[in-house]
Amino acid sequence: MPLKKLQLRPGVNKENTRYANENGWYDSEKVRFRQGTPEKIGGWQRISSYTFLGICRSLWNWVTLGFANLLGVGTNIKFYISNGGKYYDATPLRVTTTLGSNPFAINGTTTTVTVTAASHGASTGDYVTFSGATGTNSATLNAEYQVTVVNSNSYTITTSSVLTPAGSEGGAAVSAAYQISTGPSIVVPLTGWGAGSWSTPPTYAPPSTVGTWGYGSTSNSALRLWNQANYGENLIFGYRGGAIYIWYASGGVGTRGVLLSSIVGASDVPVVQNIVYVTDNRFVFAFGCSDYGSSTLDPLLVRWSNYEDPYNWTPGAASQASYARLSHGSIIVQAVQTRQEIVVFTDSSLYSFQYLGPPGFWSNQLLGDNISIISPNAAVVASGRIYWMGVDKFYMYDGRVNTLNCDLRKYIYQDINLAQSEQFFCGTNEGFNEVWWFYCSITGPDGTGTVENPNTIIDKYVIYNYIENDGKGGIGVWYHGTMQRTAWLDSGLRDYPMAATYSNNLVDHENGVDNGEGATTLPIDAYISSSEFDIDDGDHFGFVYRMLPDMTFEGSDPDINPSAVMTLIPMQNSGSGYNNPQSVAGSSYATVTRTVKVPIEKYTGQVYIRVRGRQMILKVESTDLGVQWQLGYPRIDIKQDGRR
Repeated sequence: MPLKKLQLRPGVNKENTRYANENGWYDSEKVRFRQGTPEKIGGWQRISSYTFLGICRSLWNWVTLGFANLLGVGTNIKFYISNGGKYYDATPLRVTTTLGSNPFAINGTTTTVTVTAASHGASTGDYVTFSGATGTNSATLNAEYQVTVVNSNSYTITTSSVLTPAGSEGGAAVSAAYQISTGPSIVVPLTGWGAGSWSTPPTYAPPSTVGTWGYGSTSNSALRLWNQANYGENLIFGYRGGAIYIWYASGGVGTRGVLLSSIVGASDVPVVQNIVYVTDNRFVFAFGCSDYGSSTLDPLLVRWSNYEDPYNWTPGAASQASYARLSHGSIIVQAVQTRQEIVVFTDSSLYSFQYLGPPGFWSNQLLGDNISIISPNAAVVASGRIYWMGVDKFYMYDGRVNTLNCDLRKYIYQDINLAQSEQFFCGTNEGFNEVWWFYCSITGPDGTGTVENPNTIIDKYVIYNYIENDGKGGIGVWYHGTMQRTAWLDSGLRDYPMAATYSNNLVDHENGVDNGEGATTLPIDAYISSSEFDIDDGDHFGFVYRMLPDMTFEGSDPDINPSAVMTLIPMQNSGSGYNNPQSVAGSSYATVTRTVKVPIEKYTGQVYIRVRGRQMILKVESTDLGVQWQLGYPRIDIKQDGRR
């Protein structure tokens, strides 16, 4: 018989059985498709050894007039400006007060110090910076601390060492600068009477929308999600359910953001907002915000500032500031700008905002209804189109709303923790024509999560490649894997896409071929496993005695001999029990391991094997440092065997 070429369709498809997807791929891990064939994805390297506090959910990159390449980093605890790999605390202050005389109570035996601060308004976990303290321990006390609330008039701090002597200290002029309150690192379930039942709002609703009948009366469940955009060289930013702040580049990276409304001349700036946005024509928008003269958030109200005036939000004859209230849905979830329009997502519909100039300034129209979006960070622009993840499927907007055909839809939504959907986010990898979505699975990274006790961290990703031909007459392929990330940014101002990790630092993706997230470089375990395919005609057994691998290792570390493992798994009948690509227990199989050395095996080579079956699965994997590979079209030599 002639050699059989294993030319499988690009993309991973798990919508049916392995055999139903014959001549395709069924499972993947840290593998992508390029020009129709699979290859290992690029590695990642830690940007610097510096770390930040909290879980990062927002990244924004811009360049100042002085050519400083800055990065805004928003976590659930702090807001930072990053420059040169260092993180500078720019968290705005909530209030600065002068404490009473000798506010620090030192017990002399532990590192716990009790601070008397009348009506402090802080919550446990908030940060305060003391200054002006005098006395024996003033050098230690005049610093930043995280507080543990005792009551409304006192809290405790923890010093780095035991302070002595015991007694009250600090003097009469201690200043306490309280930073804005911190937020939860995961979505906190609603508590209180009626929580989680009738009329519960979306999980991404801010605290100000929670508290009416049936909503769960005692929980601040909104995840700390920041929005940020540069206005010239300055940064305008805010978190969902909070105020609008501005950070001035002229002050340097050591300065903090301040309330936009506190700037001299500011008028009618929204007190609270869900999304703050800066358009290309220099309007500042607030999507879901407080009305004029009110501090109550209206989740469907849209307001914008005067043209090229972020401080003036007052409508008038000489101002282009104005407002609109959307009618479909219950809350604005996200806003994305593309092609001279702003596309606004509510929890059930899609709107378009376009600038018309006076007298109407900005008009809006409904693009579609009965449309969902799974989280505030689940939409992104790629190649002029908007892609987003809904609560049960994926969408694309290119002038009209389209449902994306997803070959992994069942796989994703059968193991997804929707209670943590507020954490889900996406980003582009433009160099490879990809959109990445990251989400929490129920089972989790160690497989121990259950429906009753699901995993609560981001541990999986799914990728849509919008350029690759799917081999079935369409464009766009899907693949998936596991990875723990919390935010993503693909900026043209940086050499690589970057992501935030649970290790409280940032990494450059597609940089190298290994996992450089920590101090020690680790290999990336990558594999791809095919669906079942007939060895001969699916009736007779086929005896495979020779395989000609077709694989390139270009991009591997030049100081090593790169290798990968090819595994052939034959079966007597289709669907004979092989489901897990990491285990072949319960299947009739044979394994062939072949180390390919560059450059000899780069073009030629064969391996003699002895496997027999009606159907077969091909798996390719690598687990070593420095390895990069791309699979071509392996061929197998078959002799027809019997039927039993």
